[in-house]
Amino acid sequence: MATLSSAGIGSGLDVKSIVSQLLALERQPIAALQSNTKKIESQLSAYGKLQSAMTTLRDAAKTLSNAETWSRTAVASSNPTAVTATSDGSAPPGSYTVNVANLAAAQTLVTATTWAQPTDDVGPGSLTIELGTWGAGQTSFTPKADTTPITINIPIGGDSLEQVRDAINGAGAGVSASIVSDASGSRLSIRSTLTGEANAFRISVNDVDGDNQNAAGLSHLAYDPANSLVQMSQPQAAANANATINNVPVSSATNTLTDVMDGMTLKLGQVTTGGVDITVNRDTTSMKEKITAFSTAYNDLIKLVREQTSVNADAGTAGILQGDSSAVGLANQLRQLVGGSSGAATAFARLTDIGLAPQRDGTLKVDDTKLESALGKLEQLQSFFARDDEGTGSDGFGALFASFGDQRLGSDGLLSTRQEALRERIERNADKQSRMEDRLSLVEKRLLDQYTRLDTNIAKLSSLQNYVTQQIANWNK
Repeated sequence: MATLSSAGIGSGLDVKSIVSQLLALERQPIAALQSNTKKIESQLSAYGKLQSAMTTLRDAAKTLSNAETWSRTAVASSNPTAVTATSDGSAPPGSYTVNVANLAAAQTLVTATTWAQPTDDVGPGSLTIELGTWGAGQTSFTPKADTTPITINIPIGGDSLEQVRDAINGAGAGVSASIVSDASGSRLSIRSTLTGEANAFRISVNDVDGDNQNAAGLSHLAYDPANSLVQMSQPQAAANANATINNVPVSSATNTLTDVMDGMTLKLGQVTTGGVDITVNRDTTSMKEKITAFSTAYNDLIKLVREQTSVNADAGTAGILQGDSSAVGLANQLRQLVGGSSGAATAFARLTDIGLAPQRDGTLKVDDTKLESALGKLEQLQSFFARDDEGTGSDGFGALFASFGDQRLGSDGLLSTRQEALRERIERNADKQSRMEDRLSLVEKRLLDQYTRLDTNIAKLSSLQNYVTQQIANWNK
């Protein structure tokens, strides 16, 4: 018959505690591996940060080695209220004089009749709105290509001034309607949604009263001068913007001129009585920002390396990469590169010549005065950064740092190989821990078996002792 037993009950030995303490001793190597894994993971994280910072520096250097950086232009206007100008960076340097004869406008119509309230009825029927271009004196109308007339039904009970407005706005006919109210009452205003001569419109009416031309019912909204239907007034005719650029006439359906000059957009704001001067110059502000961004990216990387590899004796702390030869070597290589010289330009040889002065802590300090002076010699400054002679000693600093970054970030580069090595160490530690855990499971089983047998034997001896003691007691009686 099977019996239930629990280790330690028979003998009083705390078998579980004994085995647990023995296993704790056996587990110390695993704990050491786990601690080592956490350290390696921290090192891997630190290298990830270095990789990110190096990528930022590499990209900033590539920007400076790109010819487009040095050819970008910026635009200025002598009268931004009348004419504003923007450049996509490709507009060639030069100067232009712009005169604005008139602005682009959208056709606007207003009902001649007023209604006491916006809720008053206009009359049922249908409106047909057609976009197009008016001829001289509005004696003819040419429909706009690729558009079709839009017919809007105005039902009985849905023919108030407000409802007519809403029906027009919901029809997608290329016009918008609004109600204008003043002391004389409410009127309906209809306006083209787009400016330009080709976006004018005419309105024909099918009035339920049978007369589509009188000033009654829905006919109030008829407007087709070419066919002698004029029930609405036109305070604003559709018009193109007309201007001259260096005395060359230009016309546009909108007040934004995007295709009249290479790389430049003009926005017309008002009619001018004199010329507005537009000047296009090299965008030195953008160039300075990119040089400063390069300096910032370099400083961030140097500070990060120093933070990860330094030792604080007072606090008794050290960076996670302290003593890591690869990280220390990277910092030394960067300092050598930034302190070196280049034959890319005749006017400048070192970074300090253009206002990027290396400091004792390895960072760069920007000297604005020197940098502004260097920007005055753009061709030389471009060569200083962008010249690429493929390692002949005349490479610009942008090309040098870009190449340096590519090499360290490449699959065979220092940062990539170091991270891969750390990942492999983590994997090896995990394998070792798994094998040791398997061995510990066997050790635990063996110890439990041994101490269980010991417990059983001690229990038997204790029982025998009790029996002998009883017998001796009996004999003594």
